[in-house]
Amino acid sequence: MNLSKLTISIGTDHAGFPLKAPIIAFLEDRGHTVIDCGCQSETSCDYPDYIRPAAEAVASGQSDYGIMLGGSGNGEAIVANKVEGVRCGLCWDEWSARMTKEHNNANCIAIGARPVPEALALKIVDIWLNAEFEGGRHQRRVEKIEGCK
Repeated sequence: MNLSKLTISIGTDHAGFPLKAPIIAFLEDRGHTVIDCGCQSETSCDYPDYIRPAAEAVASGQSDYGIMLGGSGNGEAIVANKVEGVRCGLCWDEWSARMTKEHNNANCIAIGARPVPEALALKIVDIWLNAEFEGGRHQRRVEKIEGCK
């Protein structure tokens, strides 16, 4: 996939909101188009209202990838993974970002803004976008994941 031509949807709740603008700027600086599914402030809100549309954009083909942000990232990953065709991995460091793409071919990631500082979040996004699915034995496993829906 040509990384200079990606469309990436992003959804966040109030806890993940502080990471949203830096991640959008990071993506746009690299030539990507971003679909901002909200939220728009640190006012308390319900993350499924913003995560599901970001995940649905990936499932429908409106976006190539999705980034889900929240306090821990756990609930966001759960919501995203309820959408058929989405494989969302929770990423907390550089290794998890690489593995979720190389082994699981994740088309979405979730990042928790409380445990993951901004600089690390940007590294996670960069590593995940640039990693490549290894296929092979992992392809069989991804096919089994898809059969679980």
